[in-house]
Amino acid sequence: MQVSKMAAGLIGSEIIRIGNQVSEQVRQGANICNLTIGDFDSKIFPIPAGLTSGIIGAYQAGQTNYPPAAGMADLRQSVADFLKNRQGLVYSPNDILIAGGSRPLIYATYRALLDEGDRAIFPLPSWNNNHYCHLVGATPVAVATQPENNFMPTAADLAPHVAGANLLALCSPLNPTGTVFTKEGLEEICDLVIAENKRRGPDEKPLYILYDQIYWLLTFGQAKHFDPVSLRPELRDYVIYIDGTSKCFAATGVRVGYSFGPATIINKMKSILGHVGAWAPKAEQVATGKFLPQTDAVDEFLTSIKGRLQTSLTALFEGLKELKAQGYPVDAVAPAGAIYLTAKIDVLGRTAPDGTALTTTAELTSYLISEAKLALVPFSAFGSPASEPWFRASVGAETVESILAALPRLKAALDKLK
Repeated sequence: MQVSKMAAGLIGSEIIRIGNQVSEQVRQGANICNLTIGDFDSKIFPIPAGLTSGIIGAYQAGQTNYPPAAGMADLRQSVADFLKNRQGLVYSPNDILIAGGSRPLIYATYRALLDEGDRAIFPLPSWNNNHYCHLVGATPVAVATQPENNFMPTAADLAPHVAGANLLALCSPLNPTGTVFTKEGLEEICDLVIAENKRRGPDEKPLYILYDQIYWLLTFGQAKHFDPVSLRPELRDYVIYIDGTSKCFAATGVRVGYSFGPATIINKMKSILGHVGAWAPKAEQVATGKFLPQTDAVDEFLTSIKGRLQTSLTALFEGLKELKAQGYPVDAVAPAGAIYLTAKIDVLGRTAPDGTALTTTAELTSYLISEAKLALVPFSAFGSPASEPWFRASVGAETVESILAALPRLKAALDKLK
């Protein structure tokens, strides 16, 4: 059977492969601390009670037919008010597009802005940008980042690549690292984009920013969220935001995402997704539109989930730091946002007890699953080289107790290496 070149060239998800390995171990009776998937266990992190009752009520009220392709008007108004009140971003409801989570919106952004061969810049590591480039035929420009800058891209990293590029894909808090832009760091990138667009002639396509802030309400400690248009209002015509309720309300399966930006771009994205049919379920849209304006309920939920996520992230961070203090070749980056911790397990080149040489992070990942009953995702799943010993740990689907119990097993597994 012949398929398209695009379909033939698609790369399978490394995260799904690891997840299948974990599932097989669990099927055989293993108790694994699974820190792979960027999701929540609804028994540990249920969605807000008001959102649950709203969804049930909407279904009982018969809200089961097609919603408007661009999203329910009441929900788009609620989102506009939410953005204004929480972020100071003023966008018309007509400049907001609702979809079934953030993925269709990212795809629509790529599809609306890029022709085949156009260049899209994104940092390494980052989530799925290489795959979106493949889907639309764009040329990926992957820019390596450094642990010294918490794996966030800098203007200096990006500057050699902006000439001739048409899209800069950024995310903060960043999946997979759980780190954020500083105000100064993002300002420098914004100024770089402004200067590049001023340099271009009237017949040249601009350099746009895709700004994924799906985790922006989940920041911890002294970390603050910053966004391009708030810092540099002159970028308003060049920034497409990706946002939604999936992460901040632990509502990944509710599938309510939203995008906002310049009307000309958003309108084209509406047309693209109108043909694809990627809207969020109507009942969920109705319920979300009613829940977002409930300021006290939203604040109460966010305070609770942030505190619990930070407890889990801090427990893992401090556990790894304690192992480092004991002389083990591990480390971690302080968590700043999202549900992720960046962990370093620097044992590549060592040998497992069965004689297997651990030469790549994929092999090390398999070893940790079998010996430590601990599942992580290597940064190689996010485009980084398989020789770099960095991993993503996602804490939304495990309890603090499970995370703490995994640390002695990790220590024992490291002790077995030769």
